[in-house]
Amino acid sequence: MKKALISIVSFLLMLTMLFGMIACGPTETEGEAGATDTEGNIIVKIMFHVDKSSTEGQAYQKRVNAFNAAYKDQKIKAQAIFKARSAGASGYETELQNNQTEGTLADIITFDAPNTAAYATSGLLYDISSLISADEQSKFYSLNKYNGKLYGIPIQESSAGFFYNKKIFRDAGINVDGITAENPWTLEDFKDVCAKLKAHGVTAVDMRIDATKDETAPYLLYPFIYANGGSFVSEDGYTANGYYNSANTAKGFQFIKDLISAGYTSYAIGSTDFFTGKVGMYLSSGWTIPDLDNKYREYFSSRDDWGLLPYPKGTEAASATGSWSYAITNNHHTDKTASLELLKWMTSAESSRAITDATGMIPARKDAVKDYAPGSPEYTLMKQLELSGTERPVTVAYPTFSTTFNQIIFGLDNGNVTDLLNSATKTLQDAIDKIKERG
Repeated sequence: MKKALISIVSFLLMLTMLFGMIACGPTETEGEAGATDTEGNIIVKIMFHVDKSSTEGQAYQKRVNAFNAAYKDQKIKAQAIFKARSAGASGYETELQNNQTEGTLADIITFDAPNTAAYATSGLLYDISSLISADEQSKFYSLNKYNGKLYGIPIQESSAGFFYNKKIFRDAGINVDGITAENPWTLEDFKDVCAKLKAHGVTAVDMRIDATKDETAPYLLYPFIYANGGSFVSEDGYTANGYYNSANTAKGFQFIKDLISAGYTSYAIGSTDFFTGKVGMYLSSGWTIPDLDNKYREYFSSRDDWGLLPYPKGTEAASATGSWSYAITNNHHTDKTASLELLKWMTSAESSRAITDATGMIPARKDAVKDYAPGSPEYTLMKQLELSGTERPVTVAYPTFSTTFNQIIFGLDNGNVTDLLNSATKTLQDAIDKIKERG
């Protein structure tokens, strides 16, 4: 009886293993270049920061599918992984850090350009300096470099500005025809327009001061600090004290606080208030262009109903730049040959055009840029990028900087600018020092 019972148990275990193998599908084996499926294809995993069903996600998937068709004979197969930033950019960053700790990093990732120094220092990114020729590097407007080494290649370029409702401006008697990227308005001009819009009975501008759960607020608002002559860290990125809490930096944040105090902007503006005619101006990037072209037709039937103004100029001219990029990770796959093929494919001129057609952003490659008509929103973004694009601070503790910047913006309504800056500076300096101590 006992032997019969053992036989039955053994048989059931065999069935369980068999069904488990069927359910799991084809098995994969690991090698230096990565996983290899049963058909002998080297699997290259690439992780994206957006939802697969989004317009941008669909564009990425199409390029991955095209790669798989083109590289079928070479036995290289890309596998897309989508990790949408449901908890904001910081949630995606946490995902990457967890993957690094667990040893489960994808072969290629998308990452936000300002994190280059932090990720390179932590060993997350693979040095591709010798893998991308100087000629190929010269085809991009910018590259993700740190300490003279190349760690990433941008997907697209970014620039931002103030989308405005032309009807509201006409009704309020505001003429901005002479304002261009080549001839920007001033900070005082900006305030004057805000005052006229408020007097007209609308909220003047959505400055996105409520967007402090991710990188949106830092990305869109940091140029105002540079425009006032401020800064965040020393040139080498290791000193915050004396920079982040300087008098000129305080002027930049005070400018934003003054807009709040005057009632020109607020934390309570709805996400669609500009699109439904309740707000005169909306600070945003190129990703808003497809929305204005394709949605809210009741308020914006064509491009004749809206325009785009550049950032206002202070003692300096500065505008937002820096977007998401691709990088090969420093994971356990030591042979990066297959990953390099996919990286080159995803950063080609064809891929650059396909992605930016979906996002409304500017292509990262010079040979992929279209001939934008002067005066068009795309032309304004492109020209502004060339003339005043200024990157966010380069520091090994960028995630901490982003968090402290958001804390300042969140606290501007009732807080004292000097106190907020001193607290942020200490937090950032402590984070930098800890990273330096770790070597």
